[in-house]
Amino acid sequence: MLTVITVLDLIICVALIAIVILQSGKTSGLSGAIAGGSDTFLSRNKSKSFDARLARATKWFAGAFVVLTLILNIVS
Repeated sequence: MLTVITVLDLIICVALIAIVILQSGKTSGLSGAIAGGSDTFLSRNKSKSFDARLARATKWFAGAFVVLTLILNIVS
């Protein structure tokens, strides 16, 4: 049982890292200030919906990671 929980914890950890890396930055920085309003209404909505799904997945995967890590600590 310890091995199964450890492997599951490792898989969730790698998935959580991948989800966080896939998220876009919240600010465009200096390049956005120089380039001007390059975000159109449609491109902002597309990115927000994808970013919203990634943010929701981050919350769920982080919660599962915390719970599995606590269970792993209690079992071992």
